[in-house]
Amino acid sequence: MKKIITLAVLAGTMLFTNQIVAQDFSGLDKSPMDIATFPNDYKVSDKVVRVIYSRPQLKGRTMAELAPQGKVWRTGANEAPEITFYQDVKFGGKSVKAGTYALLTIPSKGEWTVILHNSLNEWGAYTYDESNDVARIKVPRNTDDKSLEEFSIAFKEVEDGVHMLMGWANTRIAIPITM
Repeated sequence: MKKIITLAVLAGTMLFTNQIVAQDFSGLDKSPMDIATFPNDYKVSDKVVRVIYSRPQLKGRTMAELAPQGKVWRTGANEAPEITFYQDVKFGGKSVKAGTYALLTIPSKGEWTVILHNSLNEWGAYTYDESNDVARIKVPRNTDDKSLEEFSIAFKEVEDGVHMLMGWANTRIAIPITM
């Protein structure tokens, strides 16, 4: 009797294991998620700001196709990025309380509008409602000779705080953040 029970358990385990192995997993995300922080170290308690965003790639397309001028853009791919401030800051000169916000932008030729927004977990910017804006600033658009295939966000420490840098294709913007 013990042998029959053991065989039954073994057979069931093999069937279950084969089902797990046979599971289909989706491929790699075409716009992988990334995180940029300041300061850029692993001491969470020391952080001032963190951005979680997805990195679209040009793949033969133009930035204007993916982030049209004059339209609210999710600032990356997939869900709108989340930016968390761990303390009160001045974002482009506007006072912003510690907390987590959606990060949206409106690209244009000479300057970009950068928006901190209260609605989190939004796919893209399809349901954007301006009444949920926390801060809206304008920053100059600059260009660089080097083209970036992947949309990227980084932080650079400056004398009076930090600049959140965004770059894609030949476009570069810098958003001043002071503590």
